[in-house]
Order: sequence, then C-alpha cells, then structure tokens
Amino acid sequence: MYVKKKHYFCNMKKIIPYLSVVTAMLIWAGAGIAVKEALVVFSPLTLIVLRFTLAVLLMLCIGLVFRKNEVVGLQKVDRKDLPLFLLGGLFQPFLYFIFETYTYQSFASPTIAEALLSTQPVMAPLFALVLLRERVTRNNIIGIVLSTVGMLILLLVGADDFALGSSWGVLLAVLTVSMSVSYSVVLRKIPAKYSPLSIVFYVQSFALLLFYLVWGGEALCSGGVELCSSGVELCSGGVEWWRSCAAVVYLAVLASVAAFVLFCYTVREIGVTRANVFNNVRPVFTAILMWLIFDEVLPVWKLVGIVVIIVGLFVSQRRS
Repeated sequence: MYVKKKHYFCNMKKIIPYLSVVTAMLIWAGAGIAVKEALVVFSPLTLIVLRFTLAVLLMLCIGLVFRKNEVVGLQKVDRKDLPLFLLGGLFQPFLYFIFETYTYQSFASPTIAEALLSTQPVMAPLFALVLLRERVTRNNIIGIVLSTVGMLILLLVGADDFALGSSWGVLLAVLTVSMSVSYSVVLRKIPAKYSPLSIVFYVQSFALLLFYLVWGGEALCSGGVELCSSGVELCSGGVEWWRSCAAVVYLAVLASVAAFVLFCYTVREIGVTRANVFNNVRPVFTAILMWLIFDEVLPVWKLVGIVVIIVGLFVSQRRS
C-alpha cells in the first residue's frame, strides 16, 4: 500500500509541471483578447504600467502574508544573485514588450507578425545548449519541428493578409523571441532556493521601475501622461470602462502573476527546451477561445494545425 501511494505521488510530481505550463499558455492566450479590451480605454504604456503595478502589489501582499511558505513566500535576494534578477526583468517583460509592440507595428499583416513571434521553441534549444549545456534530444527536435509546422498551418493557411515585406520587422521579431528565450535561461540559472513567486516578484519589480522611467520620460517629452485612448473620457463609468478595468485585472492577476509563476516553475522543473515548446499551443487556445466567445469559425486546416501541434508536443516531451 505504501509503495502504491509513493508511486502515485511520484507520478503526480511529474505531471504537475505540464499542467502548470498548459494553464499558463491558456491564460496568455486569453491575454491577447484582454489587451484589446483594455486598450479601448487605456493608452498602451498606461496599460503596461497599471498591469505590472497591480501585479507587483498583489505578489507583495501574498508574499508577506505567507512569508514562511516555501512556495509563495518572499525571500531576501543574496547580493551575488541580484544580477540574474535584474537581467530577468530587463529581458522580460521590459524589452520583450517594447520589441513586441514595434514588431506588430512593422507589419501590415498581424498574422505574419504572430507567426514570427511564435518561433520561441525553435530558438530555445540553441540557447539552452550554448548557455546551459542543456541536453537536446532527437525527440525534442522532431517534436519542435512538428509543433512549429502545426502552428504555421494554424496561423498562415487560408490567411489573406500574408506579406513578409519588412526586414526591420523580422529583426524586431527575432529580438523579441530572443528576449523571451533569454528570460527562460535566466530562470533556469537562478538558484533553486528561491520560490517561483519570489523570482517573478523581483524580476517584475525591476521591470516596473524601467517602465516608470519610460512613462515619466514620455510625460516630460509630451507635456503630460496619456492615460486614456483618444475619444474616451477618464472614469466615464460606461460599459466600456468597466470591461477595460476587468481586462486590466485579468492581465495583472492571471497573465502577470499566475501565468508567470506557473511558467517559472515549469522551466525550473523540465528545462528551457521542453517548456518553450508549449508556446506553440498558445495559438490553439486563442483559436478555441475566439470560437467559444466570438463564434469565430474553426476551418478544417485550423483543426489539422491543432492536431499536428498536439502531436508535436507529445513527441517533444518523450525522453527516449
């Protein structure tokens, strides 16, 4: 009986990282919809500052209340580990969000921008191999190729806005993906003694300081801070206002805290290469959410792409 219980808990420990990363990807898939809702009222930079301010305050409260808990308690950072936390905040969310914004602006086609930004699993093995000496197996490579092909089918087949006309946009997309993968590498290098919540809290706190500097710089240059989108009155109290506020709460609590903590935990458990493959499942969740919420049609090629992505994920996680 004892052996059976021990075997059960061992299996659960192996499954939890995968449940965590799938949940994180589902949350981030919904974040795109939430950002569109929030931008109806708030300007882009204001949205980012609000989002991460609320996220950092929430993590601070949780960490102080449960400070003795090994999972969600906040721990003091050793001085020798401080550069890793600073690098993490610089890579993502700070530089990642900046490069991502300009990537979307560089392309007339949002589809091709999304496709280029979804190439993290392709770059992750290279970064993991060079910087971490992390073993990359044949199954990892086959699974990455399969899931990437499925992602391209999902995003590009049948798209009427496909146009790759900006070399500057391609460079920005590569920089964006590099920041995301570099962030994963930093997570892997941070010592195991820190809880996932502590890591995300300190990383995002540093990034928030940088965002405040940019926000303040914009205010000085333009003569004021643009809080709201054009044509929307501040605190108008209408339906649009409350929907945008709800979207900000979603982005802060779920997308910036829960999803980042879950992804951090997964990277530290299964590695950079295997965790980043799951980025290919985000377009799957986005397509499903658009179908459920907005009744968007799911054509046959999208279903084919979804199946290929899922098969690739399973193959990439096999150790032999």
